Amino acid sequence: MSSHAPAEDERGVQHPGVWPGYLAMLERELLLAVRSRGEVVQPAVFFVIVASLFPLGVGADSSLLTRIAAGVVWVCGLLAALLSLPRLFNSDYADGALEQVLLSPYPLAALVAAKISAHWLTTGLPLALIAPLLGLQFGLAAGELGLLVVTLLLGTPLLSMTGAIGAALTLGARGSSVLLALLVLPLNVPVLIFGAGAVEASLAGVDYSGHLALLGAGVLLGSVFTPFVVAAALRISLD
Repeated sequence: MSSHAPAEDERGVQHPGVWPGYLAMLERELLLAVRSRGEVVQPAVFFVIVASLFPLGVGADSSLLTRIAAGVVWVCGLLAALLSLPRLFNSDYADGALEQVLLSPYPLAALVAAKISAHWLTTGLPLALIAPLLGLQFGLAAGELGLLVVTLLLGTPLLSMTGAIGAALTLGARGSSVLLALLVLPLNVPVLIFGAGAVEASLAGVDYSGHLALLGAGVLLGSVFTPFVVAAALRISLD
């Protein structure tokens, strides 16, 4: 049977499959992102501006800039991802579309996974692609630039997943932006440590495979459990 075919329960009643719902929601979110390009570009612009200010403030000491490069880029990436989190659910919550999502016949976890995927495609992926240009300002070599991109490709999905959990839990709360930051930032500290630590280990000539393995394991575990956690949080927030 095709993975796109409706599934049947023990009573023979057909239910929509997971992948049609995922793909439909992903297409919707990407179309909305194209229509609101300003909101999508804002995190990337913030990322570039803040990271570019550090060489101006720290000075022209190349050895110092190289040592702090990974940490600066990762912190700026974390803040840029945080800046984009409110648009995950807030607009749908405001116009009532989120209630329709919960009433959809498609599995809610699949729809949530699509929203998280779209958030990463429009936020995390652009940050990872821009990072080498910023790394050049700090004097990183080609090997470290490539490693920086790899860590961001592995780490930014985790930022989107933890951010989705925080956004769902604080949905509709007064001062939700502050609560969201207080909730999400501590959860992302390990991602920041392992992401920046891999590049720093490479600079020190130390094996960095453990850092990448932990980030990869986090992505796999998060991909399995996060959609269900976010779906449960959305139901609680809308009750």
